[in-house]
Amino acid sequence: MEPLEDTALGLKPQADFSALQQAVGQIKEELRKRIIGQEAFIELLLIAILADGHVLIEGVPGIAKTLTAKLLARTVDVGFNRIQFTPDLMPSDVLGTSVFHPGTATFQFKPGPIFSNIILIDEINRAPAKTQSSLFEVMEEQQITHDGTLYPMADPFIVLATQNPIEQEGTYRLPEAQLDRFMFKILVQYPSLEEEVAILGVHHQRPALQRELEEIKPVLAAGQIAALRKQVQEVHVDANVLEYIAQLVVQTRAHKSLYLGASPRASLALLTSAKALAALRNRSFVTPEDVQELAPTVLRHRVLLTPEREMEGATPDDVIKQIIQQTQVPR
Repeated sequence: MEPLEDTALGLKPQADFSALQQAVGQIKEELRKRIIGQEAFIELLLIAILADGHVLIEGVPGIAKTLTAKLLARTVDVGFNRIQFTPDLMPSDVLGTSVFHPGTATFQFKPGPIFSNIILIDEINRAPAKTQSSLFEVMEEQQITHDGTLYPMADPFIVLATQNPIEQEGTYRLPEAQLDRFMFKILVQYPSLEEEVAILGVHHQRPALQRELEEIKPVLAAGQIAALRKQVQEVHVDANVLEYIAQLVVQTRAHKSLYLGASPRASLALLTSAKALAALRNRSFVTPEDVQELAPTVLRHRVLLTPEREMEGATPDDVIKQIIQQTQVPR
């Protein structure tokens, strides 16, 4: 089926996404130098960057979660910091602290590693609640408050956090308020047989590998990201699609299998990410299919199953798919 022309829908003329398409293509080309497979994972990370959203990445060890996030940050010519979360990590280790200067007899704020553009937090669920809470303000408002003074983050500001779903010893459950600040929760899967054979082949043929970061070249600057985000915001969303997004999210609050439904922040995340996906697919309008494709990634970490459904082995994705099937699609 051929895509409908924007003029036939009464919309603005087709936007020119050539710069966005070129940038995304170059980023993927750079990542393929070191990453085999993980196409869906990479696409979701790119959508999050275009939609100005934070990402929680979940998967077992050894499937290139951290490597992919680190190399993606390398393709963007902005600041990058990596923070390893541990049980003894304190809020000041993340945000920064005041340092006394004897010469001036004053305290001066020394920024912590959170002061950068792209922040990779490894094993975010290993830090206690006190440290987790230090991220609330900065993830939502892109600023921190220290001793009554506001310190804004530079733009862009994106948090990419990883966690291991299997190993639970020495981990802490992330608060719902913090989970709600992540636009996406991406579940990274094992590579296919063909992809794993290709991974082995690359490492077999290249025993003396260069350092990963040295192979990856920057593609985008901070100003270009701002321009692409502005273009994404101009993607058209029909009133029926807006209502469809709201219906999906509202139904999570009344579903019998869910103890906790999604907040209005989920609706906003679904809207913004769907616009980024449409632009990524070279369309100037959002379709219900865009919303359906992203709904599990946006909603799975924002809902809680009832104890009965959890004991039955159900997952949030099962319930979200059921809600999608039961909701009338606008045409």
